[in-house]
Amino acid sequence: MMDTSHGNELDYTVALYEASLDGSVSTLDSLMQRDRLILHKISLTSFTETPLHIAALLGHLQFTKALLKRKPQLVEKVDSSGRTALHLASAEGHTQVVKALLQANMDMCLVSDQEKRIPLHLAAMRGHVEVIKELLIAHPRSISRVNLYGDNVLHLCVRYNCLDALKLFVEYSVNDEDFVNSKDNDGNTILHLAVMLWQTKTIEYLLSMPELKRKANAKNRIGNMTALDVSETCHRDFKYLKIQDILKAAGVGRSKDLNSPLLPALHDEEAQSAQPIIEEQPALSRFRKWWRYFYLC
Repeated sequence: MMDTSHGNELDYTVALYEASLDGSVSTLDSLMQRDRLILHKISLTSFTETPLHIAALLGHLQFTKALLKRKPQLVEKVDSSGRTALHLASAEGHTQVVKALLQANMDMCLVSDQEKRIPLHLAAMRGHVEVIKELLIAHPRSISRVNLYGDNVLHLCVRYNCLDALKLFVEYSVNDEDFVNSKDNDGNTILHLAVMLWQTKTIEYLLSMPELKRKANAKNRIGNMTALDVSETCHRDFKYLKIQDILKAAGVGRSKDLNSPLLPALHDEEAQSAQPIIEEQPALSRFRKWWRYFYLC
């Protein structure tokens, strides 16, 4: 008599993945009744993602909760790119799924994929503000993590033109001047990047923040350029002129001119740190700013 047990297991596994695509909890329950070990056998299959990865990616909240209840260890599994289910849910902006995954294991916030991206990086790249809030509440220090290319969440928000997310991070980190003025592997600050990408609104926002304006003359490692120098490498049109006007009005100078005795002291980066260009209002503590941003806006 032919042994059909292997065939049945394969059929059940395929059915499990189809259920994860559909978010069908009833199908999951039925499969668990037929084979109580079905979720434990996932690692023996050739699939690179678990059913939890699929459910998280598609935003199937109830199916995600059902899987976590039956096998909570699935939250720790990574796919072929080193991504957890939390990476995928964060990238897609599924806030409730993210909350469920965090309840299962908060430390998944710190797991990096093959490009050293944590879930917070992916949420920043897509501008998913509500997901970002949940991830920062779970692990506040994750904000300082960088990816393979030296980009932190601020750099990623600018690279992917997610201004609302950028504002959230800057508000959260406003008392950490080193962080908001941090540089990527090429020595670019977020102001450098915003100029490179012609993001006029982002440039205006960054220069409205005293903590960033004080360091607006920072130089990168490629060409030792300030943001104004970078702007002059761009194609010259109306937008170019507007960006130049914004930078010059904020006191941003050219690298070659910064040490000139004919220029006012505001062009010296260290002098700017000691003497703010704009008088600041008394700073709230990070906690109070965070609370106000989340709950009073």
